[in-house]
Amino acid sequence: MTESSLADDLRARIIANPDFLLDDHDVMRALVGANDDARGGNIVDLRAIAMERLEARFDRLEDTHRNVIAAAYDNLAGTNQVHRAILRMMDAQTFASFLRDLTGDVADTLRVDAIRLALETDTPADHPAMDPAIVVVAAGFVDQYITLGRNMPARQVTLRKFQNVGASLYGDRAPFIQSEACLKLDLGEGRRPAMLVMGSENAAQFSQSQGTDLLVFFTGVLERVLRRWLA
Repeated sequence: MTESSLADDLRARIIANPDFLLDDHDVMRALVGANDDARGGNIVDLRAIAMERLEARFDRLEDTHRNVIAAAYDNLAGTNQVHRAILRMMDAQTFASFLRDLTGDVADTLRVDAIRLALETDTPADHPAMDPAIVVVAAGFVDQYITLGRNMPARQVTLRKFQNVGASLYGDRAPFIQSEACLKLDLGEGRRPAMLVMGSENAAQFSQSQGTDLLVFFTGVLERVLRRWLA
C-alpha cells in the first residue's frame, strides 16, 4: 500500500468514526500542539488552555469516581463479613460452642488474628477463666484499658494501634499484634461491663480514621447473645 493510499484510508476511517480521535487524549493533545506550532509562539490559544483545564478536571473526576466505587465495594465486603460473623455467633447451641466459634470461624470471617472476651469481676482470683477465649479481669479494667488510663469516657468502639499495655489479653499472640478493636459490652442491669478485643497483625486493619458503624452493630448483637448465655 502506497503512502498516498494509506493516507486516504486513514482519512476515510477518521471521517467514518471521528469519536476515535475525540476520545483519545494523546491524539487530541498532539493535534492541539501542532496547531499551536503553526500559529507561532506569540499567539495564545485560549481554547487550548480551556481544553487542558477541562482534561485535568475530567481526570480528577475519573479518579474520584474510581475511589467512590472502590470504597463502595469495600463497604459492601465489610458489611457481608460482619453479617456472616453474626450469623455464625447466633448458630451456637451451647456457650462452649459459642466461644469456639468466636475464636475460630468468627475470627476468620472478620480476618483478625486474635479475639479475647474480657469479663470484669470484683475478685478475679476467685474466678479463673473457663476457656482460653475468656480473660477474667478486675473491676474497672475495661474502661481503663479502652481509655489507656486517661480521664475520659470509654467509647463503645475504639480502633487503634496496639499499645501493648494489656499483653495478657492476647497471651502469646501479643508480640505480633499491631492494631486492635476494643468493643465495650453492656451485659445488662446489675452486671459489670465486659469487652471484646480483636487484634490484628496488620497495622492498618484498625485505625482511628475508620468508620465504626458496622462494629457498633456487631457489638449490639454480641451484647444480646452474651446476655442470653450469661443469664
